[in-house]
Amino acid sequence: MTASTIPLRAALYLRVSTARQAEHDVSIPDQKRQGEAYCEARGYQLVETYVEPGASATNDRRPEFQRMIEAGTSRPAPFDVVIVHSFSRFFRDAFDMEFYVRKLAKNGVKLLSITQEIGDDPVHQMMRQIMALFDEYQSKENAKHVMRALKENARQGFWNGSLPPIGYRVVAAEQRGAKTKKKLEIDPLHADTVRLIYRLALEGDGTSGQMGVKNIVSYLNSRRIFTRDGGRWGIGQVHRILTRRTYMGEHEFNKRSKTKELKPLSEIVVVPVPPIIDRETFEAVQALLKARNPKVTPSAVISGPTMLTGLIHCAKCGGAMTIRTGKGGRYRYYACSMKARQGPTACEGMAVPMDKLDELVASHLEDQLLQPERLEIILASVLDRRQEQSERRREHIAELSKRAAESELRLKRLYDAIEAGVADIDDPALKDRIDGLKAIRDQAKSDAERAQAMLDTSGAKAITPQMVRTFAKTARQRIRLEGGGYRRDHLRALAQRVEVADGEVRIMGSKTRLLQALTGKTGVNSVPTQGLKWRRGWDSNPRYACTHNGFRDRPDRPLWHLSGRRVIGGGYRRGNTFGGREDCDEIARKGAGLAGDRGPAERRQGGGLLLEGRPDGRLLLLSRR
Repeated sequence: MTASTIPLRAALYLRVSTARQAEHDVSIPDQKRQGEAYCEARGYQLVETYVEPGASATNDRRPEFQRMIEAGTSRPAPFDVVIVHSFSRFFRDAFDMEFYVRKLAKNGVKLLSITQEIGDDPVHQMMRQIMALFDEYQSKENAKHVMRALKENARQGFWNGSLPPIGYRVVAAEQRGAKTKKKLEIDPLHADTVRLIYRLALEGDGTSGQMGVKNIVSYLNSRRIFTRDGGRWGIGQVHRILTRRTYMGEHEFNKRSKTKELKPLSEIVVVPVPPIIDRETFEAVQALLKARNPKVTPSAVISGPTMLTGLIHCAKCGGAMTIRTGKGGRYRYYACSMKARQGPTACEGMAVPMDKLDELVASHLEDQLLQPERLEIILASVLDRRQEQSERRREHIAELSKRAAESELRLKRLYDAIEAGVADIDDPALKDRIDGLKAIRDQAKSDAERAQAMLDTSGAKAITPQMVRTFAKTARQRIRLEGGGYRRDHLRALAQRVEVADGEVRIMGSKTRLLQALTGKTGVNSVPTQGLKWRRGWDSNPRYACTHNGFRDRPDRPLWHLSGRRVIGGGYRRGNTFGGREDCDEIARKGAGLAGDRGPAERRQGGGLLLEGRPDGRLLLLSRR
């Protein structure tokens, strides 16, 4: 047999865009039939068939396509031509199509189309490239129309498909012709797990303070609380639950592109769904996650040597106050960063001696806040809320127990009906009903046991007068370091913001944070810190072109809290500060040196601890009883 009579070896490439088409459509069998007939009519020897059941041609992330390209570019190639029904089956991107056509051609393999036959001369090559451009355009137009329909479907409150978030399930909502419109509803089997995750992030498990993502993962896995698929939890899964707005009733459709980039807000459609948690809880968790993010709160602010770094702010402009030195570093001051960067036109700010302000804040916390009687008064409202939460938890346990008992009773009735011969045990609907009732009963019992364990744990950690006295004594002892200086981590457990103005200093803190420090495993030592281990030279620590001082000058804003509303200056109006204006004690502080001669006494409205400037130079410290 001569070389001229040897038939060309051919490979068929068959493709449809979706798995549904591959399962129910006749496209692939038809492509195969036409391809085999094409080879037989031209005398080609069919040596291989590559079937791609459900893959888009807009990219090359296709297993069978890559296997075909790998074979076609190997030496020697197992086939001489690749046959497709149309060029759109091969690619719907003009650039990528030309790339792979030329890659095959370099190895002597040609691309042929059954329905679009062209030659090898430059004119026909130009025609193939024009066809590829039209295929790409058609693909993008189809995608645009499909997305428009999906967005409209989402605006009407329907689910567009894909796996629902954990805690939800897809149910049929209404029938429109041959199409069944679907919506999300709360899945009782997993919604309690979502609520537990948010509760651990915001309150903890009753034996420690608020939990981070890693601790929540360890908590769930150690107690054998599995995912929807029966697997173990991971950091990414828990973080997605804590940051997904779906759980407060606002599912965001079309939020990211195929490359995972965020789309503009105008293209995002908010779909209303039944909320699993309330908006206040969600926003409080977002504030906690943001505060722990090193990109927002630099490590230097958490573990730096300056006591009030990241806490102290100018009351006039709200900007952070940073360290300024004088006389070659002999004197150190807290000064308004806005004034330092932009001059007195931005803020009239003031400079306060660092050692005097540090001593003033630490002394007030020791003398006024860290007294057992004072702590009991401050934490009374928080403890009342904890009692209300315990009552709600008991009601939830009773509801779960009732659900389990009702499911057990219904199962008993079904078993009685089967024994009496009224129901057929082989009926598929009956089997599904029994399985559903068993699942509801078992899940309700499991959730009730878990809720009871959390209730018992929180009850065992009830606040007692002895605990308060021990905490106050320990905190007073540990807030100062031996040989001078202060413990910044202890201070952050007691106060979260310090504002300085002409004649007054306001110290603000969260009662919830104070309670967490009180109930923590190690008292005031349970404050999260970041231990830094700096290395010399070019290593794993990233270097940037900016100076580190830029971090200190960044304004820091207080966090949102459930029990308070934000007011100008960052304070809270309701139930979230250590001090206020009612029933004030006045304690004279002489020689504090924060203000010079002043006119009449001035007092600022709002929650917090106040220092009132007097004409005689005294500073009067005001605090709520």
